[in-house]
Amino acid sequence: MAEHRLSNGAARIDFQTEPERYRHWKLSVDDEIATLSLDVDENAGLFEGYQLKLNSYDLGVDIELADALQRLRFEHPSVKAVLLRSAKNRVFCAGANIRMLAGASHAHKVNFCKFTNETRNAIEDASRNSGLAFVCVINGTAAGGGYELALAADHIILVDDGSSAVALPELPLLAVLPGTGGLTRVTDKRKVRRDHADVFCTIEEGIKGKRAVAWRLVDEVVPQTKLEARARECAGELARQSRRPGGASGIALTPLRRRFSDGAVDYGFVNVAIDRARRSATITLHGPDQAPPTSVDALVALGAAFWPLQIARELDDAILHLRNNEFEIGTRVFKSAGDVDRVLAYDTFLADHAGHWLVGEIRQLWKNALKRIDVTSRSLVASIEPG
Repeated sequence: MAEHRLSNGAARIDFQTEPERYRHWKLSVDDEIATLSLDVDENAGLFEGYQLKLNSYDLGVDIELADALQRLRFEHPSVKAVLLRSAKNRVFCAGANIRMLAGASHAHKVNFCKFTNETRNAIEDASRNSGLAFVCVINGTAAGGGYELALAADHIILVDDGSSAVALPELPLLAVLPGTGGLTRVTDKRKVRRDHADVFCTIEEGIKGKRAVAWRLVDEVVPQTKLEARARECAGELARQSRRPGGASGIALTPLRRRFSDGAVDYGFVNVAIDRARRSATITLHGPDQAPPTSVDALVALGAAFWPLQIARELDDAILHLRNNEFEIGTRVFKSAGDVDRVLAYDTFLADHAGHWLVGEIRQLWKNALKRIDVTSRSLVASIEPG
């Protein structure tokens, strides 16, 4: 995953990937329904010193999931429902890998949890703003972060086999609270009674079967023999309610062009200059080099080269690079350069075509990139200068 090493010799964590390079997820599309299957390669951890057993995950697993979500939104607009499931027998996901967390620095743990929660938020954002419904099929144990992944879905199906269960065992096992939205989603999203939530978080083995349904921890339990049929039926029901465009052609999210050096990262429209002595990074965003397209058909033809989309992807990647690879850089200085009237023309274009599915996705990508900046936990400075 690392094509460049940092000044301290460490491998750079890269947030750019593509389905052909996935080691942990399998993405398949069948008309209006897509399937995201978690099949973690236990020997393909992001770092050395641990194995990703029982579909446990590290940052590399979530990087692939985040990429898959973006591709579903931009490359597959005809997909209306997603089955989120495990490709392994009798285990859904054991959550964040404990050995990985034990060996990680505090900064890496914080940013790992932050990105993991942002990825869960992206699932809910796609459901809320893109009409992309998610059905989670739990065929075994969903513990800790594994259950938190399920909680991000719109509908949770648990196999009724006498052993499959959902659990948030962080408190009894580690004496910590769930770190990526588990308690919040249990109480605020699924409306689990507070007394039930209190008990649930103290039971190491979790809760299964009809009790999980009664407590609102899952939506339904289904016998193993009927699981496949019910999962497809549920996804089909949600797909029929979706507002996603039927028959629309997506655009390819082509790889970003980036050039790394010790003191800079250069993209097409974004430049990052790092001043290590001052522990600051200056991020310069450049305006477009041509006028906006004259129609949405021309926008679709431009694809990932459309300026608002390209610069949003570049900015998001730059923020993730600084957050996860440059821990000592404490200040972000934002600058801009370019033709103001041309930028305003793109703003007008986006506003005039706000109802088009692709324009909507681009606007949501911008919103989420700015949210990522908001929670970066660094000093932010915007420099407004002549020109």
